[in-house]
Amino acid sequence: TVISVVVMVAAPLIAVPIAYGFTDNPAKFDLFVEMLRITFPYLLLISLTALCGAVLNSYGRFAAPAVTPALLNICLIGSAFLLAPYLHTPELALAWGVLIAGIAQLLFQLPFLLQMRLLPVPKHSPGHEGVARIKKLMLPALFGVSVNQINLLLDSFIASLLVTGSVSWLYFSDRLMELPLGIFGVALAIVVLPSLSRSHADKSPEQFSDTIDWALRLVFLVALPATLALLLLAKPLLITLFFNENFTVVDVQQASASLQAYALGLLGFMSVKIFAPGFYARQDTRTPVRIGVIAMAVNMVLNVVFYWQGYGHVGLATATSIAACVNAGLLLRGLIREGAFSFAGGWGVWGLRLLLANTCMGLFLYFRAGEWAQWLSWSVGEQILEMAILVCVGIALYVGILFAAGLRWREVYR
Repeated sequence: TVISVVVMVAAPLIAVPIAYGFTDNPAKFDLFVEMLRITFPYLLLISLTALCGAVLNSYGRFAAPAVTPALLNICLIGSAFLLAPYLHTPELALAWGVLIAGIAQLLFQLPFLLQMRLLPVPKHSPGHEGVARIKKLMLPALFGVSVNQINLLLDSFIASLLVTGSVSWLYFSDRLMELPLGIFGVALAIVVLPSLSRSHADKSPEQFSDTIDWALRLVFLVALPATLALLLLAKPLLITLFFNENFTVVDVQQASASLQAYALGLLGFMSVKIFAPGFYARQDTRTPVRIGVIAMAVNMVLNVVFYWQGYGHVGLATATSIAACVNAGLLLRGLIREGAFSFAGGWGVWGLRLLLANTCMGLFLYFRAGEWAQWLSWSVGEQILEMAILVCVGIALYVGILFAAGLRWREVYR
């Protein structure tokens, strides 16, 4: 609460280092400050939401916390559709969407806590043994899981130095990339951490390794088709969701390029969500921090290189994706070196199934979507209908081929 109030009051000062490139344009800078003030209370709301989710997870109730992150994407897309046309400054629609999402996420979880009679009552007990232990573990863990978000913040800072629109192009791209990550990646991390903690407490290294192996297979199962879909449908998606008089053809082209760059790192983004808990479950919060620092350094160096090479906002998105893959790769190597994880058998067959299913789905999406320019001439209803066909048939084709190739529910569901 205190941080939120301070930031809202001191927003003009805080905005300078975050968006230094806007300082020479008073109108753009003032808009950024206003958006910062609107969105920052989300920090308080999402902190309370995380507390509620932690209570539910500790009692084995994973469904509500797993679904909650998707509400952010839904509210943002809904605000862009429903709120922007009625605002004098349409750009503020997304800022209000963030605040609405924070309220919706918190209110969504409260009924589940009330039903279980677990609604926490805040108490100030700084000397409690559990509070002291959590403080010791929380700060390194907080940094470890925030590396990708910090890298995105660095992207926004450098993007503010680029041509007008770069920040928005990256933002829209990130929102679409975060949709599969928020729905699946975060949900899987929520489920995996308690299971890994139990395996570590029970001194069962085989179960510990098997859990990570199972989670990694699911990451490949979801991340690969999601990546392929974002690569092939980047422009149709952006046209369907955002194309209007304020989001032009140029915006579609530029945002689609950064979306495709972000999509290439989706496997890395998701993998971090399951590899990092492999360390946290063993109360090792320092290793992810060290690896996170390396990933941040890689991102910053590549940002500078791509910036000077003239790759613009696409270079920033590419750097973030590479950094995410480096982060995931180093975490995986650490787990293997420490003997906490080893690949189980069957990865060859699993890979062949995924290759076959993704190839068939990709061919369908490519030929069905056609030339992206034709989407511009369609009505909104036609765009939504065609996108629904692509998504539904694509998923059905992907899942159907996987099961025809021998996949069984017992390999997916635990």
